[in-house]
Amino acid sequence: MIARLRRATRLQSLPLVAGFAVLALIVGTRAVLVESQRANRAAARETIEYQEQLSGLLSLAQDAESGQRGYLLTGEKSYLEPYRKAVEAMPGQLARIDAMTAEDDQLVQQVSHIKDALSQKQAELSQTIALYDRGDAAKALQLVRSGQGKAVMDEIRASMDTIRRIGAAAVAARDAHTDRVEAWLRIGSLAALLAIFLLAAYTIRQSRRRFREVATAQEELMRKNIELGNEIQTREKAESQIRQMQKMEAVGQLTGGIAHDFNNMLAVILSAMNLAQRKLKRGEHDIEKLVEAATDATNRAANLTSRLLAFSRLQPLAPQVVDANRLLTGMSDLLRRALGEGIRIETVLAGGLWKTHADPSQIENAILNLAVNARDAMDNDGKLTIETANSHLDEAYASTHAEVAPGQYVMIAVTDAGAGMSPEVISKAFEPFYTTKPVNKGTGLGLSQVFGFVKQSGGHVKIYSEIGEGTTVKIYLPRFFGPEEPVAPAGPGKSAVRVTETILVVEDDARVRAATTGVMRELGYTVIQAGSGEEALQKLAATPGIALLFTDIVMPAMNGRKLAEEAVARQPGLKVVFTTGFTRNAVVHNGVLDHDVHFLAKPFTMEQLEAKLRDVLDTN
Repeated sequence: MIARLRRATRLQSLPLVAGFAVLALIVGTRAVLVESQRANRAAARETIEYQEQLSGLLSLAQDAESGQRGYLLTGEKSYLEPYRKAVEAMPGQLARIDAMTAEDDQLVQQVSHIKDALSQKQAELSQTIALYDRGDAAKALQLVRSGQGKAVMDEIRASMDTIRRIGAAAVAARDAHTDRVEAWLRIGSLAALLAIFLLAAYTIRQSRRRFREVATAQEELMRKNIELGNEIQTREKAESQIRQMQKMEAVGQLTGGIAHDFNNMLAVILSAMNLAQRKLKRGEHDIEKLVEAATDATNRAANLTSRLLAFSRLQPLAPQVVDANRLLTGMSDLLRRALGEGIRIETVLAGGLWKTHADPSQIENAILNLAVNARDAMDNDGKLTIETANSHLDEAYASTHAEVAPGQYVMIAVTDAGAGMSPEVISKAFEPFYTTKPVNKGTGLGLSQVFGFVKQSGGHVKIYSEIGEGTTVKIYLPRFFGPEEPVAPAGPGKSAVRVTETILVVEDDARVRAATTGVMRELGYTVIQAGSGEEALQKLAATPGIALLFTDIVMPAMNGRKLAEEAVARQPGLKVVFTTGFTRNAVVHNGVLDHDVHFLAKPFTMEQLEAKLRDVLDTN
């Protein structure tokens, strides 16, 4: 429809173009006619002036003849004055006539005749005057009466009449040509006006038809837009349903993986505990291996929850200003032990590398995860390259990658020479519990943990891989622009410190509270316990000498942060350690711990609890 309208528009413009061309032709012809008339008038003026010059020349000849005859009749010298003036003026008059004579053979011939006749006339006049001066008046009069002079003057007049006829004929021819052009112009103008009228009528008719076509096209376009809108709504509904199905599929895959792994770990714990109970009932005490198996399963379960929190970007981070080059250098021994002798490690560290602000332990975990994946991809034999560089992700790159902000980044790349990944595998590589490794060779949480940590740190991660060529995983962490944070000096060893402090433990879950207080008493601390914030404040007021408040964060009525603020206000100098298994709380914001907050994530081991308590209590 649109193409047809365009063709119609071009066809309708042709009459208008033709009309304007006719008008331009009429205007141009009229201009030529005006110029022609102007040239005719100029030529007529030149002809009249030319004839006036000829008449002036004839008058001079007549003046000379009159002066000659007066002198011959009277003998008075005064009659020769007109003769002399005429003779002196003739050369100039002839020169002007020559200049004005057109290059026309007839005109040139007639002017030549006039010159010759004038020469004869001047000779005859001069001869008669000379005879009279010598006293031979009779002979002079006889020469005058001979008719020779009259014949010359008649010849001059005849030539001038011929010139006048030639000029009149030329003017008449130009006037006739102009009249013909003007007549044709009038005819052409009338024809052009008629053509313009017809073109105008045709254009009006075509314009009306075009307006009808445009209206029809607009109606068609509106109908198509409505159909397109309906189709878009239908497609959006379908896509929403597909997204919901994909979400449910992802949730099913996630919960299935979690349930599978947790059931395996719980099976180990239950079996170990049941066997331990049976052995204790029989009086047997060789249950250490069973306890170790249950502890190992518990640690693996805690590690699993940590990885899931990392993937969901909810793990509590303790970011610092990090020099990636220094961090990688410090990891060299760890990487060699983890990867084995079959993997050759090459590091390419950029000079002048920018700093980044991230959790260094999580960066190490991410690099270690990528390195282990690379080792498995190379079947424990090959070269692993770890590279750092300053990188700039521009607007064009950010526009084609979701959740990427343009700017400057510190890039850490891990490259292997393994089998590589297909595009389908790359698209699913960051999904939790997705793995291409054999059974019992991987959990499918390594890359998802890296992805969650990098995104939680405001960065970007990208996989580049080709089948048979190997894989490169690039981590981009935002450049840090602030001043570098001072490194806290390491304190002296505290292995010999004697435990004497009193700790107030606040936990709303009675089982967790009992387990925590039991561990603290085992470590030698005096422990006071409370099941809520209000109870804790009462016991804090009733018990002097409490050195540390160990409180859960997520509690009803009064959460741990409010309790800590109130307790410190009542007892300045009170040390506080927060603990929770849920990271969206009052001391973790956007996945980052608040400044100067001591935190211990659940679940924790006795060694972790002991180290955290001593670290806080021994801090001035």
